[in-house]
Amino acid sequence: MDLNITPDPTQKSWINVYVIAWFIGLLFYFLEYAVRSSPSVMIPELSAHFGVNAVSVGAIVGTYYYTYSITSLIAGIALDRAGAKYAVSIGIAILGLGCMLFALSNFYTGNIARLLQGAGSAFAFPGCVYLAAKGFSARSLATAIGFTQCLGMLGGTAGQFVVAPMIHNGVSVAAFWIGLGIIGLLLCIAIFFVTPLENHTTESDATVQKGHWLAPYKIVFGNVQSYLCGLVSGLLFAPTTVFIMIWGIVFFQQDRQFSYSQATLISAMVPLGWVLGCPLMGWMADVMGKRKPILIIGCIIMMVSLLQLLYIPAMLPAYVSTFIMGVGSGVAMIPYSIIKEVNPDKVKGSATGAINFITFGVTSLLGPLFGKFYGKTLGTTSNHEMHFQSAGLFLVAGIAVALIISFFLKETGHKGASK
Repeated sequence: MDLNITPDPTQKSWINVYVIAWFIGLLFYFLEYAVRSSPSVMIPELSAHFGVNAVSVGAIVGTYYYTYSITSLIAGIALDRAGAKYAVSIGIAILGLGCMLFALSNFYTGNIARLLQGAGSAFAFPGCVYLAAKGFSARSLATAIGFTQCLGMLGGTAGQFVVAPMIHNGVSVAAFWIGLGIIGLLLCIAIFFVTPLENHTTESDATVQKGHWLAPYKIVFGNVQSYLCGLVSGLLFAPTTVFIMIWGIVFFQQDRQFSYSQATLISAMVPLGWVLGCPLMGWMADVMGKRKPILIIGCIIMMVSLLQLLYIPAMLPAYVSTFIMGVGSGVAMIPYSIIKEVNPDKVKGSATGAINFITFGVTSLLGPLFGKFYGKTLGTTSNHEMHFQSAGLFLVAGIAVALIISFFLKETGHKGASK
């Protein structure tokens, strides 16, 4: 999937339709992030729902990232081969089915449901980018993509800040997930009937016929820089995906003794920080003409804000600390630009799929480790403050590794790129 394509001038009548389809895709992306983050506000309820302890709930919730990472490789190819009408519709349908299945109070169906949610969600961001590239001119495409990312982060905030009072005020787990499933299926129907059917007898098809359909990934994964980009992004995503979106609320409640509403607000400020941080960090990198300095600054902001939250909590309110961490973690999107710039133009779509695969592969590995070492001991230790600090240092160590790897990335900004 070439993320740099522009609308076909011979199909001007379709442009508004593609914009409408893109808007529906935005709702899909918003829903995807809400699905991703909302389990964090209902860990005790999910424990009762599935009849397991909190660590097992964390394991169920974390399976989302297994299929998300793997299906990311498929999403770009599916969009190239089948177009958005079928690829995005199927993605939303899978997500909706996964939400409905999550309503069943069974440990095994819970795992299957979360795997389906991850698989369907993998189509959201590349699908929105694909539709935006069809519906907007090159001059406004970057703005459309930036708005897409912001709306996804708002979905992450809503998945905690909006959902928490719903669950706290008596909405059952089953009713909530069935509701999300119905919304997903309605979006599936809408985007299927709105999105035009595309004729894919194009140059990209000719390329596929000449070589194996996985040939683009051979190029991307043959480049060491691709792995470095994925590792940096994955380690910077970890505080959000592993901690805040799964364990954050219960950690702030049990280790820091915040109320449920306070813990929800504190956790929700991280994805809200992303809403500002993603476009801000990207804009700063464009203005400076260099990627690496902004990436390194973002890593430092994340580390400092986390360390302040861990060791000097009285210095700033916790929700301010987590918001600052969220703003800094917006640099996790910069490797997404770098990986497209260190690989040939013909594999830019596959490069996006590859970095998603590596990024959330890292999350899939770190999630169970965090749950084993820190989630399992949550509420069982006598020194809650030390437990909170130890868990936080796990995240700080990951950011520090990302910082070190950042120095080995190739500078691709127009003022610092190698000639």
